[in-house]
This record gives sequence, C-alpha cells and structure tokens, in this order.
Amino acid sequence: MSKTVLIVDDDPTQRRLLQAVIEKSGFKTVQADNGDTALDYATGPDGKSIDVMMLDLVMPGRSGMETLAELRKVRPELPVIVLTGKGSIDAVVAAMQGGAQDFVVKPASPERLIVSIRNALEINTLTTEVKRLNKTSQNTLTFDDLIGSASSMRSVVAMGERGAKANIPILITGESGVGKEVVARAIQGASDRSGGAFITVNCGAIPENLVESILFGHEKGSFTGANAKHFGKFQEANGGTLFLDEVGELPLDMQVKLLRVLQEGEVDPIGSKRPVKVDVRIISATNRDLSEQVKEGGFREDLYYRLNVFPIEVPPLRERREDISALLDHFVKRFNAQENRSVRGALPQTLDMLRGFSWPGNVRQLENAIFRAVILSDGHMLKPEDFPQISGLAPIIPSAETKAISVESDETDDEEKFKILDRNGHLRSLEEIERDLIQFAIETYSGHMSEVARRLGIGRSTLYRKVREHELDTDQKREAG
Repeated sequence: MSKTVLIVDDDPTQRRLLQAVIEKSGFKTVQADNGDTALDYATGPDGKSIDVMMLDLVMPGRSGMETLAELRKVRPELPVIVLTGKGSIDAVVAAMQGGAQDFVVKPASPERLIVSIRNALEINTLTTEVKRLNKTSQNTLTFDDLIGSASSMRSVVAMGERGAKANIPILITGESGVGKEVVARAIQGASDRSGGAFITVNCGAIPENLVESILFGHEKGSFTGANAKHFGKFQEANGGTLFLDEVGELPLDMQVKLLRVLQEGEVDPIGSKRPVKVDVRIISATNRDLSEQVKEGGFREDLYYRLNVFPIEVPPLRERREDISALLDHFVKRFNAQENRSVRGALPQTLDMLRGFSWPGNVRQLENAIFRAVILSDGHMLKPEDFPQISGLAPIIPSAETKAISVESDETDDEEKFKILDRNGHLRSLEEIERDLIQFAIETYSGHMSEVARRLGIGRSTLYRKVREHELDTDQKREAG
C-alpha cells in the first residue's frame, strides 16, 4: 500500500519539485501552501491517510516551527521531516527538540529526500508496533487498535463498545482464527477494568482431570501432588477480565461449577473450607454452535443463557476482504521489525490473489501466510509465488548457476536485466557487465546509494565515480507501493 507524504511549502515551484521526486519513488503526495492548511489537513477527516509530513520552516503566517509545535499536540505520532534553506545548528536543534524526525537542507538531492522519508516510516513503524505491544501487555488495547474498517466489522466495534460499558457477560462467536481474543482484549481496554488483569483460558486445551484445579484453584494437600496452595484463574483475574476461549469444550461437571461462580460471584478451591469471593468480568468465546450443543445435551442450557447475555459475532475474513490490504500492511510491518526484513508491500496482482482466496483459517491463516512470504521474498514487494500454497506457484529460488547467467527484478520477471554471455555465446566485456550490475542495483534498492554500495561491497565514493564513468541514471526508482 502506497504511503502518502504531505508537502508543506509556500513556494509552488519547490512543491512541484518535491512532488516529482517523491511520486517517482512510488509514494503518493498531497500539498499545502501554509501551516494552517497543513494542520487542517493533518487533523481533518482524511488526516489518518497522511503517513509523513515534509515541512518548510520559513513560511509567511504560521511558521514551520509553530506548525510543528501545534501538530505535536494533536498528532504526536505523525513523522515530520523539516525542510529549510538555512542549515544553522540552532535551527537543527530547535527542529529536533520540537519533535522533527529528520532535517534536510534545501536544495536536497532526490536520494537524500527518499532515504529520509523511508527512515521516518521505518522508525514510525517500529514505534507503532512497540506501542501496540505495550498496550497488549498492559491490557489497555482498544477498538481503535483493531485493523481494518470493513462494514461487517463496524457492527462488531459498535456492539463491543456498548458491551464494554457494563459488567455484562459477553459471548463472542465466530470461526477459528477470526480474532475473537483481540476483540475480547479491546472490550477490556474500553471498559472501566482497563489495565486490570486479563487472564486467558483455552478450555479445550486443559486436561479434563486438571480443569477444576486450573479454573478454581486448590489448597495444599487437597490431592496427590498438591504440594502447595494454587490460585485458580478466577482468582488471578480478580478485579479484571477472565477470557474463556472455546468455552463449549468444558466438561459438563465443570459447567455446573462455572454457573455457580457466575451466579454467586465466588469460587470453591479444591480442599478449601470456605468459598472465596471474586470480582471478575467474564468474556467467553466459541467457534461452535452452543445452541445446537444444548439440544444435543453437550452444554447446559442454564449456563448457555447465562453466558449468552450479550452476543457478538465476528465475521470470517472472506466477508471482510476489503480489510486484507490493511492487515497485510500491518503484518508486513511487524515481521519486518521482527525478522529485520525490508518488504514494502505487495504487487497489485498479489493483493488481487489474496482478496480472491477463501481463507478458511481466517486472519490467523493470513498472518502465517504473510510471515512465510516475507521470509521467502527476495525483493521489496511480495509476489504471487511468495504464497505458493495459495497461488500454486513454486517460490523462485535461483540456483548459483542461474544467478551467474541472468538476474531479474521483482517487477519484470520476464525481462532479463543482464547476461554474462552475448547473443553469440561469447563473454561480454567486464565494463558492460559492471555497468548493467550497478544500474540493476540502483533500481533494485530504489536509488538508496548507501545500500547499493554496501550490497556491491564498494565504498560510496567508488560507487559515485563508477556512476559518472558509466553515465548511469541514478534517478530511476522502482515502485515502492
């Protein structure tokens, strides 16, 4: 998915030059000719579509520094790259202290601008992921943190926000892998129990003989092997939320005990002489049809009605295909940070393929497929063959012999970039091969000359000298979309 850069400069010529450079590298642009317009855009209805702001410091009316200061109050997460014709140390220090991510002196080279934008995006990605992980660990995740905006998910959010305001039992239904636990965490984060304990129990993964002890706890010596007192999950969740995943898997005798906890607000640990009061919000989830289980005698009817006070159904991924692009973008960012990769997105044909797949395993399957694709990918854009189990195409992993003969780019699979042999089967000159290799590297790494030099194993000064000798085009950029 292409990122959008907001260019803020009172000089129309400068805006056009920046627009040409930025869009040539695959980004989208929008423009503002003053600080007030920029703030209106960044904080308006379309503000969330802005990923980076390039801000001129010297403008009539509201200055760049004043714009930056105001922006930090309302959009502190938006990366800002400051542009100025005055490269004084004081200006640099003031801009950085004001919250700018980078500082570029005009006129700046295209390479410098694009590197600055990509660095700002990468830093912002890492910061966003860290914040999300912190919110998850602190049990403060909210519905604003959910990925996607499909119409079928809007009803989930609306119901979840209403249910969060009361201490009412909630039953989340949906197929396996749709994200029921994420919705449960968002309910907790939107409730007055935000920040409290969030304890998850997978009812289908507990050995039957340990269910009672794990849920309700036991006293020391209450049975063979009970060498110490154990607090059950209900006591661990006291003051917070207990998430009973796959609640339909609970044995019938444990369903009776669970019903008593819901009715009385107390648990009976094994071997305890008296019950223990608990203050717990219950959120249950299942991928089964509990009403059918009730008819078949596999689930208690009274417990079903007690849990199903406020039902929320999470739709399968095939019914919210418009969210696949946003989910892909989210997972790519996470795996880039996790695995030190540099994937920027997916080719249009890849996105079309992913949207056309049925996804029986839902979001969990999509997440795992993207993880594998990021690892398989040898370029910056995910291709259909990076998803072999979906596309039916084998991943392209060139042999050493193939690599020696020809090299192809991500987006021109049928076009050979360069060869060692000419059409008559004779070796081409070293100068010709070197020229093609350097040009190919410049295109592959989008004109990022530091990366090109590192990959080629030469110094930057050597690289620039060879670029001049071969009269290469350093402004050729591949799509970053």
